[in-house]
Amino acid sequence: MKNNREIVDQIILLAKQQGLSLSELARRVGMAKSAVSSYFNKTREFPLNRLTAFASALNVSPEELLGIDLYPQNVYPLSHQTTKIPILGAIACGAPIDAVENVDEYITVHSGTLPKGNLFYLVAKGDSMYPTIPDGAYVLIREQSEVEDGEIAAVLLENDTQATLKRIKKEADIVLLLPDNSSYDPIIITKDTPVRIIGKAVQFFSNL
Repeated sequence: MKNNREIVDQIILLAKQQGLSLSELARRVGMAKSAVSSYFNKTREFPLNRLTAFASALNVSPEELLGIDLYPQNVYPLSHQTTKIPILGAIACGAPIDAVENVDEYITVHSGTLPKGNLFYLVAKGDSMYPTIPDGAYVLIREQSEVEDGEIAAVLLENDTQATLKRIKKEADIVLLLPDNSSYDPIIITKDTPVRIIGKAVQFFSNL
């Protein structure tokens, strides 16, 4: 079982993997952003009575945050607890690439780890989102047309023919599509170069 600091580290890791901003996490658990920040900075002790709320916000079980293994040797009950998620193709983590929308294959995952909503996987190509998202990672996208500042989104641009995965930053009348890799430049979007957000990156996994 994890200690208090290890639980916080697990929460931070899960939030990062899911592209979840501090503001969004605070909203989901019904707490002030400053309070959640103090837990992350370890200036205040994490309240275990809020464990269930944080687990729900991160789409995991309280037992997972505590490090309690309910299913030894990765054995899970199969009945009604797996979901097939389609892989819709590739998305650029670098220069935009032609959008791919055909279903290549499906990935079967444990349903308890999934957020709500219409979900699909895209395969990251390139390293502009490294180290957050590595090249070749399978990125789980929840379909939605808006994301908060700082969240990672799958974006269609150039008349819905090119797709890219970037962090969103809104400033006045422009939108910045920001890479996490400093070797890449942001993409600047104005009213003359509209984009369409197709979903929010919520999780990813990659093969060794």
